[in-house]
Amino acid sequence: MEFIKNTKINFVSKSVRRKAFFFSGVLIAVGLISFIIGGGFNLGIDFAGGSIIQYRFEERPDISEIRDVLKEAGLEKSIIQTFGDPNEIMIKLSEGSDVDLLKRIISKEYGEQADLRREETVGPSIGRDLKRQAFWAVLWSLIGILIYISWRFEFKYALGALAALFHDVLITLGAFALFKFEFNTPVLAAILTIIGYSLNDTIVVFDRIRENIRIERPRSDAHYEKVVNGSINDSLSRTIITSLTTLFVVSILYIFGGEVLRNFSFALLIGVLIGTYSSVFVASPILIEAHLRVGSKK
Repeated sequence: MEFIKNTKINFVSKSVRRKAFFFSGVLIAVGLISFIIGGGFNLGIDFAGGSIIQYRFEERPDISEIRDVLKEAGLEKSIIQTFGDPNEIMIKLSEGSDVDLLKRIISKEYGEQADLRREETVGPSIGRDLKRQAFWAVLWSLIGILIYISWRFEFKYALGALAALFHDVLITLGAFALFKFEFNTPVLAAILTIIGYSLNDTIVVFDRIRENIRIERPRSDAHYEKVVNGSINDSLSRTIITSLTTLFVVSILYIFGGEVLRNFSFALLIGVLIGTYSSVFVASPILIEAHLRVGSKK
């Protein structure tokens, strides 16, 4: 199905490449600055350790009142927020806080009006292990991708694909640092999903580029650039259809999936948008830049 045919858009001219690299650099810089200024990510208890207590109240609770009550009891570092329904609140306690004290206070102040719905506790050692395993999961997936694409295509294709994947992951992580959304294990799963999605989209474009290069056998850098640009236009309809259908599903998940899936679906929304962009404006231009510097493989 092609609703866009015979496009002649110049995606990889030098001016477009410069603008795309500048735009990507700004997005990555904003994320890094947010990460540094904001003191890192808002880690969930999966990674940071601590406890989560969730209550449902018969009437909408006054969060500021609850915060004052906990402050008087020495639990001023507690994070209190609504969770989905306005009548439900979630209280996060840092590692080492007295969970039993919190439950006694809530029971004393609100009695049967507050119904305990969920209680989770993660120790600091488990949090450290999860952070270490998350790092290695992402790193080994990127190394495996580099090796596979170098084998199936050429090393310069692998450079383009890997640059796009780093680009997508950094911008998605930057969005979480900027908006201070909680980073937990479902978000990590979304990051790995983004890597797979972005790679798939990039491989489709690269496969068309390789096919057209074999047919046209470009003899100059300008001709090579023209073939790459033509290949992007050839696969443009497929790229847009895939992205729109994926975005539709992820948007529904974000809007109606509830608080539990909100951060997961937000990561996918950012990742799909940036992954589609990077396949055209990052991976392919990097491929051209690598070709200009090292030449085509003999």
